[in-house]
Amino acid sequence: MLETIHIFHTNDIHSHFEYWQRMHNYIKTQRQEFSKLGETSFLFDIGDHIDRSNIYTEATLGKGNVQLLNEAQYDAVTIGNNEGITLAFEELHELYNEANFDVIVGNIEPMSGPKPKWLKPYTILRTKYGTKIGVIGATAIFEVFYKELNWHITEPREVLIYFANQLRNQVDILVCLSHLGITEDELLANECPSIDVIFGSHTHHLFEEGKVVNNVLLTGCGKFGMYTGHLTLQFDHTTRNLVKKKEMVIENAILPEAEGEALFLANLTEQGKKLLQTPIFQTSKNYNKEWFHYSQLSELFAKAVLDFTDADCTMFNAGILLDSLKKGIITNYDIHKILPHPINICVIEMSGVELKEVYLQAQNEQWPLLELKGLGFRGSIFGKMLTYEFTMNKQRELLVNGKVVDLDQYYKLATLDMFTFGYFFPSFKYAKKKYYLPLFLRDILIEYGKKIV
Repeated sequence: MLETIHIFHTNDIHSHFEYWQRMHNYIKTQRQEFSKLGETSFLFDIGDHIDRSNIYTEATLGKGNVQLLNEAQYDAVTIGNNEGITLAFEELHELYNEANFDVIVGNIEPMSGPKPKWLKPYTILRTKYGTKIGVIGATAIFEVFYKELNWHITEPREVLIYFANQLRNQVDILVCLSHLGITEDELLANECPSIDVIFGSHTHHLFEEGKVVNNVLLTGCGKFGMYTGHLTLQFDHTTRNLVKKKEMVIENAILPEAEGEALFLANLTEQGKKLLQTPIFQTSKNYNKEWFHYSQLSELFAKAVLDFTDADCTMFNAGILLDSLKKGIITNYDIHKILPHPINICVIEMSGVELKEVYLQAQNEQWPLLELKGLGFRGSIFGKMLTYEFTMNKQRELLVNGKVVDLDQYYKLATLDMFTFGYFFPSFKYAKKKYYLPLFLRDILIEYGKKIV
């Protein structure tokens, strides 16, 4: 007997719910039709379903996303870095307590205390005809961030290969939920061909018909809910072999619009806004924002960062400030509009020589108009790079707190974690640094705002 099995899959939604209803109307209809034919179907998500730049996700700390996954009847998910390192330890620990699906992550565990009850390194799903599907999963390794948040994370490929070897003889089909990125997926396929399918994510790649590496089928459905993946498998019960693996993607924008789609999105926003209307402090004046100049708001934010970190100086791009700060009572919602990014502050130690080089690099004339995507940034353009408490005089000497620096002395620079990944300032990647987690930029501004009332 040939058994047909269907697996629908999503990845890197990042709390973009524009097509959520029509996508799941389609999936629900398809699953019902397959069920009538006697064909089992499953639904997976491969991580980064949440994004705290979304007002609903922020207000519910991701639990609203879990509710949506429950309602859509997902069978298994793994976590991405947006679940793993943008929530405080306690928030992630209880995130999936009400989940009606399996959460498969083989490479994280608490550094101290009990494991979350939802955390599983693998699961085994069964079809209508008893076919066993082993599901393993892992998330991308951001070791320094996880350590700051009290999570121990291990090298994912090593873990996945271990569990693949453990499960292979117990199951008929073996699949992997990988929030690791396409390069890691290809390496895993070459090192562990016993895996039948690797569901990919993290690097937002799109494989319209999948990609075969070492006889392992790789998938990827882009980002932001633009596509839904549909994997079709055929299992031969006589030979006990998987004889077919076929992947296709559905472009969600061209699916029929769901009834009440606009109202659904408006309701999510309204729920989030309502939950974040708690007054937090009061201002006596307006603070304007500018993307190509220093501003009242950028000065206020710089003071907040320096007060929080006790660093010698700070640097950030003006484009992170998305709205002005109004006069009067300020709520969490107001601050979220200004700083929605899941970005943390980092303090870097560097010599006067290195700091001067960073200052010169920051004068890059192409950066202000750069349309930045990713690295935690949720704005539109980069904006002017702003430096506070360090500048250069006419003699081209670097000044920190108004004094000429000692080129051999070490200074502390407070900046954004997105600058430490090597893209803008390669030297930051290897410098001594401390990340301040789990507080985001908006949390630091809130704490300072409370002090100056």
